[in-house]
Amino acid sequence: MATGCMVAMVSGKTKSYFTLLVFLVAMLPTLSIAQDVGLAGIMGSKALLMINGGEPQAVPVGKTIDGIKLLSVQGDQVIIEVGGRKRPLRVGQHAIGVSTGDGSDKIIMTADVQGHFYTTGTVNGTSVRFVVDTGATTIALGPNDARRIGLDLRQGQRGLTSTANGTVVVTRMPLDTVRIGGVTLHNVEAVVLPTNMPIALLGMSFLNRMEMQRDGSTMTLKKRF
Repeated sequence: MATGCMVAMVSGKTKSYFTLLVFLVAMLPTLSIAQDVGLAGIMGSKALLMINGGEPQAVPVGKTIDGIKLLSVQGDQVIIEVGGRKRPLRVGQHAIGVSTGDGSDKIIMTADVQGHFYTTGTVNGTSVRFVVDTGATTIALGPNDARRIGLDLRQGQRGLTSTANGTVVVTRMPLDTVRIGGVTLHNVEAVVLPTNMPIALLGMSFLNRMEMQRDGSTMTLKKRF
């Protein structure tokens, strides 16, 4: 798993209206997610799929990744299923579908060759690429992701975090919604680091609300609360 960061927060004022905002968001119905799927290449019986602008993932036939199932590989074309609909894709093509998840409270991920677990989810409705990091106390985002999501850092709390490059000032703030697969969590704590990151960290503020099971190269997360 990726190297984590320990967060030590300094004093700050909690925004009184945020509790009301989180309550209102929790009352909204769960929305479906638009999925952008691209075919980067084919490796034998595996397809290199790029989901929501993420890095290519080698997906075997029959496997479901982030709500996208690879049904078959036929020459230079694959058939995928997203949102209950079959879509053909050739190398270099993209397809837009709507995935509502499988209705379950589970997330199933497969490790890469280095043993890291990557997944694509959404934060406040915006696509974000994550790596699972049990050493991070919270979800950690770079300023690039924070801007895309539309976070107002002026409404956060200032804090300190220790990194490989020393202690840096971060901004701590709750995220309205974090959705991965068919699982949606509300009011999830996060920090925004001062420098850009190649990928966001899916830390313990999300993982603590899941049951985690590891079976070889597969990790299953089941929603607890």
